[in-house]
Amino acid sequence: MLRGLTTVSFYATDLDAAEAWYAELLGIDAYYHVPGYTEFRIGDHEHELGIIDARYAPAGRTDGRGAGLGGEIVYWHVDDVEGSLARLLALGATPHEKPIERGPGFVTASVVDPFGNVLGIMFNQHYLDRLAARPIVS
Repeated sequence: MLRGLTTVSFYATDLDAAEAWYAELLGIDAYYHVPGYTEFRIGDHEHELGIIDARYAPAGRTDGRGAGLGGEIVYWHVDDVEGSLARLLALGATPHEKPIERGPGFVTASVVDPFGNVLGIMFNQHYLDRLAARPIVS
């Protein structure tokens, strides 16, 4: 059975540039490196964001530049959708979907990073409510 999100993987034709871009976006350095792959731990639950050299993308999953591109959008919770979107665009991402209110306390937006991957951001009050309701483990 599925137990939860573990790793989101994106592809990039220039792994070093992608690592630097995501380090700037996230405000942290990647913690794990092997040839062709680098990984960050991010967010409240230290989910993994992996960047894979596009040479290893599955056949047929490229955007014409060699970067993998899928139909999936993984959304990361942010406290400020408009501010986060502005920062992503300032770092060189391009708009994919403008902010859309999906319901009370639930807004999504997405961009295409400089490497051809769709990156989603969202504010979701339900996420915050669930996080606040969790027991603190020390």
